[in-house]
Amino acid sequence: MEIAVVGTGEFILGFRLAGVRKTYAAETGERLVEQINRVLQDRDVGILVLKGSDMERIPLRLRTTLENSVKPTVIAIGGEEGGLSMRERIKRSVGVDLWK
Repeated sequence: MEIAVVGTGEFILGFRLAGVRKTYAAETGERLVEQINRVLQDRDVGILVLKGSDMERIPLRLRTTLENSVKPTVIAIGGEEGGLSMRERIKRSVGVDLWK
């Protein structure tokens, strides 16, 4: 399983430097949706990382799909996380509450 990051050039730069290979630049809302759909089609991606403010920019239907997605597990960094805490997202993807 790989990690994919979608966002502005500034947002994905740190992930590239950390060794994440699947980074996709998306400066416009339209490009953001295209790149997210591209990642959703990639069976090798297990985690999709987005900026919290980008989650708010995407259409409601796609946002709902991402919030309910188990594979890839979607993590929004900063801002609102779609109502689910990081603990809830990990529990959903792994199937076990790691904090217990």
